[in-house]
Amino acid sequence: MHVLLVASAFNSLSQRVMCELRDRGHTVAVELAGREGIRPQAVFRHTPDLVVAPMLTTAIPKEVWSAHTCLVVHPGPPGDRGPSSLDRAVQDGATRWGVTVLQAVAEMDAGPAWASAGFDVPEVGKSDLYRNEVADAAVEAVLLAVERYASGGYRPEPPDTPGELRPYLRQEERRIDWYTEPTAAVVRKLRAADSQPGVLDTLLGREWYLCGGYEEDTLTGLPGEVVATRHGAVCRATVDGAVWIPQLRPRRRPGEPAAYKLPAVPALGDRLYGVPEVPAPLRPRSGRRTWTDIHYEESGAVGFLRFSFPGGAMSTDQCRRLLDAYRYAVSRPVEVLVLGGARDFFSNGIHLAVIEAADDPAAESWACIQAMDDLVQEVLTTTDRVVVSALAGNAAAGGVMLALAADEVWCRYGTVLNPHYRLMGLYGSEYWTYTLPRRVGDREARRLMEEAEPVSAASALRLGLVDRVFDCGAREFAAEVARSAQRLASSSRVGSLVRSKKAARERDEAARPLAEYRAAELERMRRIFFDPEAPYHALRSAFVRKRPCPVPIPETVPEL
Repeated sequence: MHVLLVASAFNSLSQRVMCELRDRGHTVAVELAGREGIRPQAVFRHTPDLVVAPMLTTAIPKEVWSAHTCLVVHPGPPGDRGPSSLDRAVQDGATRWGVTVLQAVAEMDAGPAWASAGFDVPEVGKSDLYRNEVADAAVEAVLLAVERYASGGYRPEPPDTPGELRPYLRQEERRIDWYTEPTAAVVRKLRAADSQPGVLDTLLGREWYLCGGYEEDTLTGLPGEVVATRHGAVCRATVDGAVWIPQLRPRRRPGEPAAYKLPAVPALGDRLYGVPEVPAPLRPRSGRRTWTDIHYEESGAVGFLRFSFPGGAMSTDQCRRLLDAYRYAVSRPVEVLVLGGARDFFSNGIHLAVIEAADDPAAESWACIQAMDDLVQEVLTTTDRVVVSALAGNAAAGGVMLALAADEVWCRYGTVLNPHYRLMGLYGSEYWTYTLPRRVGDREARRLMEEAEPVSAASALRLGLVDRVFDCGAREFAAEVARSAQRLASSSRVGSLVRSKKAARERDEAARPLAEYRAAELERMRRIFFDPEAPYHALRSAFVRKRPCPVPIPETVPEL
């Protein structure tokens, strides 16, 4: 069929639904809702067989749903209604939740259900849950609903009585009372708002939206007090412990530009004078409840370098710390080294928000891309062991190229890759001109860069972008990867893989040194970064502030 996706944003779920439908032979177009919502004429122009709304924050007009069957993804089980379903599930501590695909009607979330799927709720933030368990259930339900619609014989039954419409979860319900609420309740509130909208609070003389929360089992202090910092996050005491908060967004004051999330420490700046930095060891004690964005584990002949950065973005500091951790990992006597977090994002490349907030965004862009390149180079030149990139979640731009620097790339079946840079007005670096053609060939690499579209795990496997796809849930991925890495480390393949990669690296270096790839890429990037008229600067600013794109996206295709 020809399916039209209508969405408020082309977010991770919209991308995944598009990829999954295309993988099954459907043609898919995308129409984004503007500030005025879905425009009926924009929908009619596509003459779709079916309309699917994976993520829509506005109502579908009657003109549209009365002319076309419109299936809306609702992040709640059958009978649940309201705009804050997932927020309430996390804040209320639900252990079981679901997704329902409803047909659009006049009343919100009250149409007949075409399909639903349920899942157990892990103790993670809302955005992590959304990109993983919710996305898995949504895809399962959407595919079933589309199949039922295509059959022509399925008739969904309207609900006897629509469930109660639960209202939007306002800040009054999210607000934290630091003097009475236990740590567990504080963490639930922070996690329920971790990406948007955040929990509004007053901190060190200003109002902020607190984004994300992780329990701390050792540090204590006066309730609400900032007792420590760690790698950009702040630790606030609760009545019975403390929590780590990685990111903040200032409440916008009249006359100020649109605000955006930043690591908490640079956001607070001098307000943190006298607050101690309390680093976490790279190899923390087992069983600790705390927060760190990088740590290392070992099991037999396998090392695991775990990293997890909010939103998958990597600042100059994060790149440098990850490089230090990688150098430690390759000093260890292991046969296989696995890179990647236990769940959610692998990496999305350079940290555009930190760059936007810098006094000199061009200089910070330059520093960040060079730090990323240093890290990728270190992975590419590791020839004494097998390096595996394990993608528990999505990756984009330089994050994809970081993954491709490894010998093998493993991912979960729900992973979506965006191996391109054009939509941000960038040429790209991270040795992509070496690693991407090495994987898929010059012609395919050029197509991926030119089309600048998401790629599903299944398509990535067919293309050769990844070597293995794990058909498991987000909760099981880390254990599945660990078992596979142990089997690899104990097999006879390890020796031959190491010998062949070393020989291949030497041949490639003789044909064209890595330094030449890097120099050529960085020269193009330098010209973009330091040209104040380059579209990159306006595109970056719009992206971090979630504003409409103010300039045309460059259509130039990078040369290999």
